[in-house]
Amino acid sequence: MTEAFSVRLAKDEADIAAAQRLRYDVFVTELGGDGALVDHEARLERDRFDPFFDHLLVCDDSKGGAVVGVYRLLRDDQAAVAGQFYSEDEYDLTALRTSGRRLLELGRSCLHRDYRGGAAMFHLWQGLAGYVLDHGIEVLFGVASFHGTDVDKLAEPLSLLHHRHLAPPELRPRARAFQSMNLLAEDQIDRRRAMLQVPALIKAYLRLGGCVGEGAFVDQSFNTVDVCLVMDTARMTDRQRALYTQERAT
Repeated sequence: MTEAFSVRLAKDEADIAAAQRLRYDVFVTELGGDGALVDHEARLERDRFDPFFDHLLVCDDSKGGAVVGVYRLLRDDQAAVAGQFYSEDEYDLTALRTSGRRLLELGRSCLHRDYRGGAAMFHLWQGLAGYVLDHGIEVLFGVASFHGTDVDKLAEPLSLLHHRHLAPPELRPRARAFQSMNLLAEDQIDRRRAMLQVPALIKAYLRLGGCVGEGAFVDQSFNTVDVCLVMDTARMTDRQRALYTQERAT
């Protein structure tokens, strides 16, 4: 049967629960994460921020509308109601908060294992691009993760991000429990080998002109090393903007 995708925001608790079930499969079962509000009996990966976020869903309509991809989206006005952005537990966001720009925090992006590397990811990007335009978003940011907490094993990709993709000072978050990413001198890095360790989501943001904050955050409960990605839509080149437009139209 041919896949037929649709993209929409969660409209009720059942939709949010479907997103949380997919997140459980990916972040808990596959990657070994955990959290204070994770419901292992019901297989729901959830936290206290879920009620404040918009939940972007990619559904396979050829399979009864099954949720196969999700993204959590938190605008600056929603963060004001929540009391903070999710990533402020890990990063000092003063530079972003004082920039005067319209902000959108991204998080919990994942796809069902059967849909990775296919069209579902492009539909997720399409939905995100539409949301950004609809709400006049200027700067997107959020934490993205390397699997595992052994920083030494990630020295090369983290150092590459530090040396070549650091955010400009006026938009640069800084890790609170600071783990330096400047672990190797730039001339010690094999770029090709380093990029093979960089997760696909981070690579996608780099292709669109994204950059990273200062320092990483080792998240023991989620079994990850996190970096803070920042993408300023005003700094996108014509080539990057064309890629973004193409992905939105796919």
